[in-house]
Amino acid sequence: MAGDLLAAVVIPTYNRAELLRGTLDALAAQRPPDGGGFEVVVADDGSTDDTPAVVGEFTDRLRVRYGFQPDRGFRAAAARNLGARLTSAPVLVFLDAGVRPGPGFVRAHLAAQAGGTRAVAGYTYGYQPDMDTDQLDGLADDSRALAPAELVRRHGCSDELRDVRHSAFERFGFDLTTAVVPWQWFWSVNCSVLAADFWAAGGFDEDYRTWGGEDLDLGYRLHRGGTAFTVSQEAWALDTPHKRSLGDDLASNAANMGMLVDKHPEPVTELLWAFFARPGDRFVIHHDWNVEDEYRQVLEVADRTRGADVAAELAPLRCLPDDSRVVVLGCGADPPGGLAAGVRLFDFDSCFTGPASPGGRVAHGLGVRLPLADGSVDRVVITSRLSGLWERWGPHILTEARRVGARVDTVLAGNRP
Repeated sequence: MAGDLLAAVVIPTYNRAELLRGTLDALAAQRPPDGGGFEVVVADDGSTDDTPAVVGEFTDRLRVRYGFQPDRGFRAAAARNLGARLTSAPVLVFLDAGVRPGPGFVRAHLAAQAGGTRAVAGYTYGYQPDMDTDQLDGLADDSRALAPAELVRRHGCSDELRDVRHSAFERFGFDLTTAVVPWQWFWSVNCSVLAADFWAAGGFDEDYRTWGGEDLDLGYRLHRGGTAFTVSQEAWALDTPHKRSLGDDLASNAANMGMLVDKHPEPVTELLWAFFARPGDRFVIHHDWNVEDEYRQVLEVADRTRGADVAAELAPLRCLPDDSRVVVLGCGADPPGGLAAGVRLFDFDSCFTGPASPGGRVAHGLGVRLPLADGSVDRVVITSRLSGLWERWGPHILTEARRVGARVDTVLAGNRP
């Protein structure tokens, strides 16, 4: 491949030699990008199968690098970071082993990046992580027998083959610049980002040591850093049907959503967690899952109630002893001064939280998921500022309040603090 190195396709893998072969074969058939080339970096998470030999089969067809890290359990995030460190390419394309890209895949990712977007979710046919091979009817055989382009031509419009995110993408016209939570659809199965933005955000968080969540965590940090998001239908790839540990994977994803909200506590991550991990350690998967409308409602209520004064509701808290352990949900813009050090203040309106809040002590939170241990406070006070969200989220907030507090007082229930 002549010319400058424009992109690197980073593929984490673990004991998936045959699936990896299909991915590399499809990459070897790529139409070269204009003005330069691309390389492939296989990041091996400790495989004991024929993975190195499979990579070796492609050294004369691809510009390929191989990196290895010892098997210390599931470390896909660390493997992706390893692969990213092994390349100097300005654009990083992440692709899972077993996902076979279309012939214009790399060119399409680069075109999307050249258009001013710095985080691209590639359309991935057949990627439905809550569906097993047995649920694909007759498509499983075709998926293995046909070239990706032919399979997409024949079945690309079928429900079984379309990307599980399709309805969400379609809602935004396959352009996420108007979404308030675009990062929820940024999945590492097929995505790209500028290397400079990737490292500025800190790369993948290697604390994620089981399936799911590390890509959303990266997407969240990219978004917070100002990165724009879009979808590329042209940068499409096709997932190869394979056996999944569905129960384990979904339970792992639910637990990792808890890690994500603990690392980045604020209403939008609380809402994301609520779609996967319900009180009582139950988890729910939604085919059209997204927190877009839920978070928009929170933002609308915050805007509508910005002038609501709950100081009178909280005034009795000024009489509490210094060792009181109290949480206030919906403290508003002007909580009373002189509160005991053990009183923790939360509000769902970001205008009232953070370093600029009174005393710098108001945390950004809704109360669906609090960064507190079970039974760690004596009392949770829920103010009337939550009334606009109570019909939708009241049961969740009450359940969480009862998890962390021995007593729950809420004006909404007619019980003043």
